[in-house]
Amino acid sequence: MSQRSAAPQQGDRLVARNRRASFDYELGDAYEAGLVLIGSEVRALRTGSADLSDAWVRLGRAGEAWLEGMRIPPLNHAAFGHEERRPRKLLLHAEQIERLRAAVEKDGLTVVATKCYFKSNRAKVEIALARGKKKHDKRQATRAKDAEREARQAMRRGRDR
Repeated sequence: MSQRSAAPQQGDRLVARNRRASFDYELGDAYEAGLVLIGSEVRALRTGSADLSDAWVRLGRAGEAWLEGMRIPPLNHAAFGHEERRPRKLLLHAEQIERLRAAVEKDGLTVVATKCYFKSNRAKVEIALARGKKKHDKRQATRAKDAEREARQAMRRGRDR
């Protein structure tokens, strides 16, 4: 799968990152989507409290995309709260939704949320096409990460002498 990043730019404020996504899935094309939120959800995101670890995208029949499983805890002092894990509508172009639908139906991929951030005071979420990793793939990724860390440490020790 090719990797196209829709990562936040300089000056954007990262709210949450789904670290499990890159461990559990092989990530492919990434898309930036707007989120339809209510006021108390935006205020909760501005405090930096959100959890994307179980977040995934459901593609509706009416050409809509919904973010499921994202947890935004309600604020204690809010006059009107919100449901923590309610489905939230994603704002994507119709052709992007059709590309996602084709990849899900044809290739058996899934769509997961990888980041949530503010861009020009608008809440955005980065979603990516993903293929599930097998247990042995996860072990290989862990071994490669350990080897890379050991190499960096050896280089650092060599520089300090």
